[in-house]
Amino acid sequence: MAPYKAFSIAAAIAFIFSILLLSPAAYAVIRTVEGTVEKVSDGDSLRVTTNQGTELKIVLYGCDAPEKEKRNKKTGAVVIPGQPYGEEATQALKAKVRKKNVRIDIINIDHHQYIAIIWRNKRNINLEMIREGYAEASWELLKQPYYAKFLDAEQAAKFRKKGIWRLPKYERPRDFRRRMKIRDN
Repeated sequence: MAPYKAFSIAAAIAFIFSILLLSPAAYAVIRTVEGTVEKVSDGDSLRVTTNQGTELKIVLYGCDAPEKEKRNKKTGAVVIPGQPYGEEATQALKAKVRKKNVRIDIINIDHHQYIAIIWRNKRNINLEMIREGYAEASWELLKQPYYAKFLDAEQAAKFRKKGIWRLPKYERPRDFRRRMKIRDN
């Protein structure tokens, strides 16, 4: 075999192998369930009672909303301050889904909570929260087919200076949690 043919075959194999390794793997939906949103905890987490009567703690896949303040349940005193737009993100999610029937595409299970895409009347609620500036895209965790859609929605929100992108000094929720030593969802 000519040296240039051996090189081109090796280069093609290396190229294909690098694409497979470097491209984000697609997340498959583990299970789809339907239920009613009983409680919205913050801008990216909620509790759902399924149609079968099971209560699930759901964290919205692919987005991270600003933290709202944490209070001592006995005294009511603020234990950890919230971030700007933390309460607004919570209220936006409540307006979209609280006491409403939703479809839940479970992507992953982590620490007794379900990481999921929430659908309401064919609307991807996770994507809406990012598009409207109530949450950022968690680009470190995103996989296809959501990766490009979520990042595009974040870029559009940034360009339009929606919600969190209006802030002159925006701090990512994950950095805020680390600084405040709050355990990630």
